[in-house]
Amino acid sequence: MNTSEKENAQAYWKENIKLMLTLLVVWFIVSFGMGILFSDELNNIRFFGFKLGFWMAQQGAIYVFVILIFIYVNQMNKLDRKYGVDEDDDDYVEDEDYYHHEESFIDSISEHDDKKGE
Repeated sequence: MNTSEKENAQAYWKENIKLMLTLLVVWFIVSFGMGILFSDELNNIRFFGFKLGFWMAQQGAIYVFVILIFIYVNQMNKLDRKYGVDEDDDDYVEDEDYYHHEESFIDSISEHDDKKGE
């Protein structure tokens, strides 16, 4: 791996980690903060007829978590395209012989072992 590729990989992982930590902080604030720490203050606010702190602990945190998953997928796809590691660039060549081998796995192992013994 040359220096340019190494710098590219480091930049990719730096942005990946930054995105992941940002989304984890949001998830923590919503689930733990709004559902537990600040639930008493949020319970003064009504949301769909329920106290907001209760609703966030029971339903809201789950909705936010699912939304964060979609945000993560979308942002990672953008990041993959930016650094040229997305699946769309894979050069897939269908190989008819890929799953069809004339010798069995056991035969290939025994031939390998025979060559070691020589």
